[in-house]
Amino acid sequence: MLLIDGSEGEGGGQIVRSSLSLAIHTQQAFRIARIRANRRPPGLRRQHLAAVRAAAEICDAQIEGDEVGSHELIFRPGKLKPAHHTFSIGTAGSTTLVLQTVLTPLLFADQPSTVRISGGTHNRASPPFHFLERAFLPLLARMGARVELELLAYGFYPRGGGEIRARIAPSALRPIHLHERGALRRAHADAYVAALPMHIAERELAVVGRMLEWSPEQLSLHALPNDVGPGNVVMLTLDHANVTEVFTGFGERGERAEAVARAAALEARAYLNASAPVGPYLADQLLLPLALAGGGSFVTTQVTAHLRSNALVVETFTDRRIRIEPQASGHLVVCE
Repeated sequence: MLLIDGSEGEGGGQIVRSSLSLAIHTQQAFRIARIRANRRPPGLRRQHLAAVRAAAEICDAQIEGDEVGSHELIFRPGKLKPAHHTFSIGTAGSTTLVLQTVLTPLLFADQPSTVRISGGTHNRASPPFHFLERAFLPLLARMGARVELELLAYGFYPRGGGEIRARIAPSALRPIHLHERGALRRAHADAYVAALPMHIAERELAVVGRMLEWSPEQLSLHALPNDVGPGNVVMLTLDHANVTEVFTGFGERGERAEAVARAAALEARAYLNASAPVGPYLADQLLLPLALAGGGSFVTTQVTAHLRSNALVVETFTDRRIRIEPQASGHLVVCE
């Protein structure tokens, strides 16, 4: 049984989720201790527990320590079981993080699967639905993955109530080498509000337009039904020939709309002023698919603690080695 220190690197839930995915794929049991030791409060939260139980369901795993607040987890994977799976987080916890936990293993099943997950769809500190749809899944498709993703209902913190559905077909992943972003084809911003005044989104788009010098045609306002709110998110999409990146600001009580938009615009502007194709969040998520594809490489703007944690987990479960080297254009990440 593999032993994993949950306090290594960023010391958060990413270590748990990556371990679950790779355990199913490699059919190796693991025990992880000091779960989320660097977070307050530490231990499993409901969102992480949903990922654990989803991973267990798709492979009939035996688990110990699967409760809120647990600092230790034992996971013994069984045979992968493609089917129609439905998971409910029970809170506004991230549906996309639960999906990513089961997505890569199910790509290697011998039959298609459908996964429905209810909870939050646009959460701070996790990839929103549109990030998966526009940035992550197109790259996964280039690697050979066959995945259809739908947003059935929006869900914001603290209410939740959102739902996503993924149809996952058996796929053979192949390596990808992403070293250049290519020409910028389109840049646009979307501001969403639900059960909140429309002027919040209008102010956000005004800030984005001014900071990035975007025209009104690049700025879109979306009013969502009141029964999915309250909620607000502004997303900036940069569509290049070889990669699409999405930068997000989440509205919260007590935070001005201008501050939310400014933070997202600063991230987008920093990316535009750089030349590396892969931003820090996308880099975290590409590493596992590359490892399961047998290799690959990309250049990223930034090496984060999340990326290093994922590299450590990949090297623990597989014979892959992750090499990270500084370059003039950013940081080269090689899975070899």
